[in-house]
Amino acid sequence: GGRRRIDRVLDPDYIEGLDRLGLAEVRARRDDAAQEETDLSYLRRLLHGRIDIVRAEQKRRTEGGSASVVEQLATILADNAVGPAMGMGRYQTLEPSRAEAHRRHVEALVSDADLSDVSSLPDERLELALQTYAKEESSVSQRRRQVQVVMDLLNAEIAKRYREGKASVDELLAAERERDEQQGL
Repeated sequence: GGRRRIDRVLDPDYIEGLDRLGLAEVRARRDDAAQEETDLSYLRRLLHGRIDIVRAEQKRRTEGGSASVVEQLATILADNAVGPAMGMGRYQTLEPSRAEAHRRHVEALVSDADLSDVSSLPDERLELALQTYAKEESSVSQRRRQVQVVMDLLNAEIAKRYREGKASVDELLAAERERDEQQGL
C-alpha cells in the first residue's frame, strides 16, 4: 500500500502539516492531486460511455427499435456530453497519465460483455454489465471527490501564503523561468 498516486494523495499524512512544508512541495502535491483528479475524471468518462451504450441497448429492446446501437453510437455518446455540468466545475488542463490502463480496467470489469456487439448479449448480461459499470462509477466518483477535497486544501494553503505575504508572484515567475531554461524551452 501507498505506492500508487491515489494512495499517496488520499493518505491523511499528505495534507498533514502543510504550513511546515515549502511552497514548492505544496505545489508539487497539488499538482499530483490534480493529475489524479484528471485520471479519475477520464476513468469516469469511460464508464459513463459504457453505461450509456448498455442503457441505449436496453431501451432499444424495450421500445422495439430497429436501429442498432452501433448506428446510433455518436448520438448516444453525445447526448450526455451536452447536458448541464454535474461536477465541481474545475477546468482541467492536464491529460490523463494512465489512459491505456484505465481503458483496460474498464474492459476487464465485464470481461465477457463485448460492447461492440451489445445486441448479441442476453438481457441478464446487459443488466449485469450495467450494474457493474454503475458500481465502479460510483466508487471512482467517491475517490474523485476525496481528491478534490485534498486539492482544495492544498490550494487554500497556497492562497493563504500569498495573502499573508509568505509567497510572491515574482518568485513563482522566476522559478518558472528557471525551470523553462533548464528544460531548454
